[in-house]
Amino acid sequence: MQSEVNSMENIKKALLRKLVYMNKWGNNHTSFDNLPKGFPSHLGKEVKKVAKELIKKELLLTKPTSYGFEVSLNPKKSQEIKSIVFS
Repeated sequence: MQSEVNSMENIKKALLRKLVYMNKWGNNHTSFDNLPKGFPSHLGKEVKKVAKELIKKELLLTKPTSYGFEVSLNPKKSQEIKSIVFS
């Protein structure tokens, strides 16, 4: 269980880092379905699970589209996001 929690924290940090480096803040979105790209294929479900938790915590914003939804980093939470990414 501990390794699972640690793994989820690592995914969270890597996912936020990816979006920060892609400069996906505010109105600059990326598709939710593209979030697992760049991660090992066996982690796809975990990446999406972590992303949904980040949406609940309002670290990620969502935008509905005709083909699903897109996400971006919440600029109002930039300090919290940067503290996670650069810790």
